[in-house]
Amino acid sequence: MIRSELVQILAAENPDLSLRDIEALVTTFFDEITKRLAVGGRVELRGFGAFSTRARDARTGRNPRTGELVDVDAKRVPYFKPGKEMRARLNV
Repeated sequence: MIRSELVQILAAENPDLSLRDIEALVTTFFDEITKRLAVGGRVELRGFGAFSTRARDARTGRNPRTGELVDVDAKRVPYFKPGKEMRARLNV
């Protein structure tokens, strides 16, 4: 599912809300998750899962086209851990 599909489903299920309001809601939801992760926080949605970040150390990588060695900086990457209810639904 992509973002526009999510907006369309929410619009169909909530005819009393305008498409603009639903788009604003979805945008705010994702922006707030992103902001919290950017400052090293964690976002937990009960029954769904938890978003957090994990640190990756600096390393030496390889350019796949040329085979040349390149330095890759340390960074944080997003991580999602599904909740207990989600895992149960996926493994019925």
